[in-house]
Amino acid sequence: MPLSHDHIRTTVDAYLARHPHEREQLGGLLDALDRSGQDIASRSTFSGHVTCSAIVVDDLGHVLHVHHLASGKVLAPGGHAEPSDDLLISVAMRELHEETGVSLGIIGPWRGYETVPLDIDIHDIDAHPGKGEPAHQHFDFRFLFPLSLGRKVPMAPQEGEVGGIEWKPVDQVGSPALREKLLKLPIPALPETANASALIYNDRGEYLLHLRDYYPSRIWEPGMWSLLGGGREPQDTTLEDTVRRELAEEAGLDLPDLTAFATEYATNDGTTVPIAIYAGSWNGDPRELRLTEGVMLAWFHPDDLHRLRIADTTSELVRRHATSHPRPQSAPETEEQRLAAPHGTVPNIIGVHLYLERPDGTVLLGLRHPDSAFAPSTWHVLAGHCEQENAIDCLIREAREEAGLHIERQDVELVHVVHHIGQPKNPPRMGLFFRARSWHGEPELREPDKCTQWRFWDPAALPDDLVPYTRMVIEKIQNGELYSETGWPT
Repeated sequence: MPLSHDHIRTTVDAYLARHPHEREQLGGLLDALDRSGQDIASRSTFSGHVTCSAIVVDDLGHVLHVHHLASGKVLAPGGHAEPSDDLLISVAMRELHEETGVSLGIIGPWRGYETVPLDIDIHDIDAHPGKGEPAHQHFDFRFLFPLSLGRKVPMAPQEGEVGGIEWKPVDQVGSPALREKLLKLPIPALPETANASALIYNDRGEYLLHLRDYYPSRIWEPGMWSLLGGGREPQDTTLEDTVRRELAEEAGLDLPDLTAFATEYATNDGTTVPIAIYAGSWNGDPRELRLTEGVMLAWFHPDDLHRLRIADTTSELVRRHATSHPRPQSAPETEEQRLAAPHGTVPNIIGVHLYLERPDGTVLLGLRHPDSAFAPSTWHVLAGHCEQENAIDCLIREAREEAGLHIERQDVELVHVVHHIGQPKNPPRMGLFFRARSWHGEPELREPDKCTQWRFWDPAALPDDLVPYTRMVIEKIQNGELYSETGWPT
């Protein structure tokens, strides 16, 4: 039995009873409900129709998002109603199952939100001539679901529709109205005993470990190698706040690219504590850090962990991250090489970038995978690091490996150089941007674990979620400028 007009009306009335101040902003939905003869549950009603989303919150206060391949956006699972859907909340649950593979047997509505959505949003949808769809509006009913041990639940992204799954802290939810409502919830996902730790890695594929003090009666895992981190405190709004505070307090570290990686559960003296693991890259010297707790910090390769006194769970976590984020290994520097470098010389990483411009002036960009260590869910040009090869050979190789494009050396020209640096202690980088005057093939997804979509963009209308230095360089190339700098102290 399809969704009924009365069911939709009753749901909207119940929602407005909780949020009477939103009546005016839901005027378009109320007008559609007042029109006779229109089925707003049908996706073919282009004056506006219903969609439903599943807002899933795990036990660490993070919200489930999926990367929709068609739109290139990272959103909550959701979609249109089907004739077999009899309740609005059933639409959200079906879409959640289809897009993520979550079993419907392990999930149910949040108490108090069984029949009323957490939020109702009206947003505009662009016309899609290829499908014969004019511009229209979506009336999105957002239902709330808790998912205990969320990241331990098996998930399988919908093939061809979903490029990846990620969990975002509540304060990073894109919709301001939804974010505000979530922040006001008494979310059980932030228990007083929740911890957060940082999985820090460098470009050599090594991981930063912390040797704890040996105080068996006072600290967890005494005398063992572990991750930096600690327990949530009252001032921490999210567990990302917790891990950032702990890094600053324990070692004076500030990592701009921390992203949620996993949730672990540790047991000590009969107490099980959830630990949010955030991963981030850093290439500094741990001997220069101001360590306030523990004995020392040091870099270790995953292959050397068996030599350490380290918890099995920590060792497995490092190896799991290393497997999912492989890094090229450089040969160790010889004594001769070290002595040959002038005092104070700092190695600069060389990155090559493909500036591919079609005759209509549009430029090729790729949407990075949500699990990427650098710029997840963000648009960027095709790029890579030089290995034991020259820059043009690197460009030709990366174009073939990442997008199936075939480029000849004689068709390549250097169009811009950017010398940039990130936070203090990050290695400086020289980015070489090459234009291919001609090429063979159309961009295809050869490495879907790194890039989930290729698309040509008008340089005058680039996506908002674009790597900042990429945006700057495209503008410089358009203006004929050959060199730029960014990130250096002035």
